[in-house]
Amino acid sequence: MKIALMGTRGVPASYSGFETCVEQLGQRLVQRGHEVTVYCRSHHITYEGSHYKGMRLVKLPTIANKYLDTMVHSFISSLHALPRRYDIALYFIAGNSPVTWIPRLVNTKTLLNVDGLDWKREKWPELAKKYIQFAEFLATKLPNIYLTDSQVVQGYYRDRFNDEPPYVPYGSDVDVLPPGDTLAQFGLEPQKYVLFVGRLVPENCAHHLVAAFRKLDTNLKCVIVGDAAYAEAYKAELRALAENDPRIVFTGYVFGKGYQELGSNAHLFVETSGVGGTHPALVEAMAFGNCVITYDTPENLETIGEAGFSYEGQVGADSLQKVLAKLLNAPKVVAEYRQLAQNRANKTYTWEAVTDGYERLFYKALKQPLPERLK
Repeated sequence: MKIALMGTRGVPASYSGFETCVEQLGQRLVQRGHEVTVYCRSHHITYEGSHYKGMRLVKLPTIANKYLDTMVHSFISSLHALPRRYDIALYFIAGNSPVTWIPRLVNTKTLLNVDGLDWKREKWPELAKKYIQFAEFLATKLPNIYLTDSQVVQGYYRDRFNDEPPYVPYGSDVDVLPPGDTLAQFGLEPQKYVLFVGRLVPENCAHHLVAAFRKLDTNLKCVIVGDAAYAEAYKAELRALAENDPRIVFTGYVFGKGYQELGSNAHLFVETSGVGGTHPALVEAMAFGNCVITYDTPENLETIGEAGFSYEGQVGADSLQKVLAKLLNAPKVVAEYRQLAQNRANKTYTWEAVTDGYERLFYKALKQPLPERLK
């Protein structure tokens, strides 16, 4: 199949979960004999090559604006795809649904991963939230197939639109690495820090962890990995909240082996996000063998199953502080849940199984019989 992957910043992955999904899924599709093209935003992807891990890269411009970046690039990419006549165009994020009909003009089958309920994010003004909700409706109409990586979101579409999308989970394959240069760079020791990884935006609630950690009597450190464009005010608030506490370390973005090293050697991982579907950082933290604590959204609780802990997100830091304090005084419990989390990740969230799931949907969209390996 000729497959185009659209709607993300592109690869090499250096921002968020969907870019990682494109990289992990795309390279495996190439290994299975498919021809894969990834559409990249030229202002974001600085990698100079025309191919990456077997995937062809098409770098196109967009408007580098908080509200227009994604949609404009997806529109331009969709027009660019027309004469290429791909068999499959896979888009990500419900907000891209209005352009998923364009490749269908040349009989390209389009699929859309709707992600989580993005309209819940605080960054969006009311008009943008209404647009995203309308885009969710269009997701049920314009692509050939739409799907989700969360069973909670699957239920939302079933209840709201009386239409249930197929579910394909997110992958969690990681490399568990020993302590090395990255820990040394930030003055960290293995098993002596609590880790957060995510975009530093209000709805990801990193302030819950910073405020909770300040109240703890511990020699461990608190490591905040991440950054965000268009969120300077919130980042300033976070740093002010952490002021005069040298135990709290802000690393900025860390990718690749550095990220794997940080994830491999944490004592606890905390997922504080209050919105979204399946959070890649949480799934990967489980795969690293971390004991995990999550904001108690239905999506997060779905991800951890019985293999982690939660706190009352609506209460915030006070609730999280109690869970952290209990676990910091229970090393045997932490060790038990590290193993439970890793077992769950290895059983439920693997990129090979995810690729199988997407491939089955591609063959379904094309109305072609499945190859034996997918039956």
